Amino acid sequence: MEKLITSRSIIGDFYLALEQNLGASWVDPISQKFDSDQESEEYAWLGQAPAMREWVGGRQAKGLRENGIVVKNKKFEATLEIPVDWMRRDKTGQIQMRINEMARRANAHWAGLLSPLILNGAASVCYDGQYYFDTDHAEGDSGQQSNSVGASASSATAPTAAEFETAVLKGVEKIIGQKDDQGEPMNEEATQFLIMVPVSMMASAAAALKNPVIVDGSGSRTNTLTNIGGFNFELAVNPRLSAWTDKFAMFRTDGGGAPLIRQEEEDLMVSAIAEGSELEFNEDVHHYGIKAMRNVAYGYWQHALLTTFS
Repeated sequence: MEKLITSRSIIGDFYLALEQNLGASWVDPISQKFDSDQESEEYAWLGQAPAMREWVGGRQAKGLRENGIVVKNKKFEATLEIPVDWMRRDKTGQIQMRINEMARRANAHWAGLLSPLILNGAASVCYDGQYYFDTDHAEGDSGQQSNSVGASASSATAPTAAEFETAVLKGVEKIIGQKDDQGEPMNEEATQFLIMVPVSMMASAAAALKNPVIVDGSGSRTNTLTNIGGFNFELAVNPRLSAWTDKFAMFRTDGGGAPLIRQEEEDLMVSAIAEGSELEFNEDVHHYGIKAMRNVAYGYWQHALLTTFS
């Protein structure tokens, strides 16, 4: 008699598939993960530490500015139904395919949560009370600042590689120039950037970031982005940003704080209603469910920039 596929082996296969597929590569570089042990967590942006000054007339202590957000954990689930007959007939290939797909979707969950934040950043409020991508951020002594800019293109929905290169360089200038609440440069050490585009801009973005030579109206020339010393640019093509036709986002990925927040109270867990259950008796199926408790939020807007072509 052949050995039947068991719920234990199915759960083991799911965890194995989960480890082999790590999800979207851009999630970790632009978001900081925090563990949670309660229903919600408060994140207090207490301003920046004061810069060094000449010691004249004694010390001058500066207090911290209180800004913050509360992130409430949400419960998420997905449940897979497998007929007992499949297990009895050893439909291993079909079962494994469905397990792998479930693991892939589970690993894509963070990207699925973060992408709407990015997509709606120009109309969603972050910790300072302004929209995440906005033109009038201000904290303490920073003065009014913007992390939403425009860029020129012959076609707003199809910029050339040269136009994209110029837009990226202007974006880097903008991010490096941001000031903290003490009026000090906040990103003066920034050298690592992630450029996130919708699928429709993949070709021009890839050419701008990777080709050693740029072709524009005046002929061919050296690509500044591929030759600028000490800087690194990574490309992330995000199909979840399909609503963007003339925009792309840029994120600093080497800062002390991240542009976005991932919060997790309970990591992915698998449970089953399987052998010997009432479900098996009544419906001749098994259920395999995954659950997680987590949420996402906006982090430092100073480490992010939205560029809109026109």
